[in-house]
Amino acid sequence: MPTHLITGAGAGIGAAVAARLHARGDDLILLARDAARARQLVERYPGARTLVGDLADPDRLSWAFDKQTLPDRLDSLLHIAGIVDLGPVGELRPKTWHQQLNVNLIAPAEVTRLLLPTLRASKATVVFVNSGAGLNAHADWSAYAASKHGLKALADALRAEERPNGIRVTSVYPGRTATAMQAKVHSQEGKEYDPSAWIDPESVATTILMALDLPRDAEVNDLTVRPGR
Repeated sequence: MPTHLITGAGAGIGAAVAARLHARGDDLILLARDAARARQLVERYPGARTLVGDLADPDRLSWAFDKQTLPDRLDSLLHIAGIVDLGPVGELRPKTWHQQLNVNLIAPAEVTRLLLPTLRASKATVVFVNSGAGLNAHADWSAYAASKHGLKALADALRAEERPNGIRVTSVYPGRTATAMQAKVHSQEGKEYDPSAWIDPESVATTILMALDLPRDAEVNDLTVRPGR
């Protein structure tokens, strides 16, 4: 069975992807921020393995991984975890910038670096779940959009560098999706949140699985998903 390492499997799009892959019998390795979260994920996905590392502190990921057994095979690495905090440029403090850049950009780069030998050996697929904000920035979205614009650059560079090694790289750009993150965004925007108005996480999961399951003679580089209503 294929083996997938997933960040953000505890909620939203990540949970939808993990549940779909678990249901079809694939092997899962779920990145958890701490041991307690790892236990919760194993209870939710019986048979899954975990890897503990805090994406909010990418400088310590190498230290954390060195103390654990890393997988000897990975068919995919799915970067789905992310955080958002809105605000105008004139009010955002460095802490807010650092938090979003760490989780949304620097940690995915570091996790990829640490696992790259295994990804190369398996000719794996790397999926970066980006955002519509990774293509267009709007007022109050500067820090989040900057992290996601950077994530696009990371994916594009990785694709060019690793294509000779057989690694496929896909970026997925969902529009507003009905997740807890979206509820937070609406709260920060001062708007009423109606999940039925936005993309179901299952629809984004279907898009991600399509990229994973594509035959090896093809690669999807960029997928944009928008609300259909």
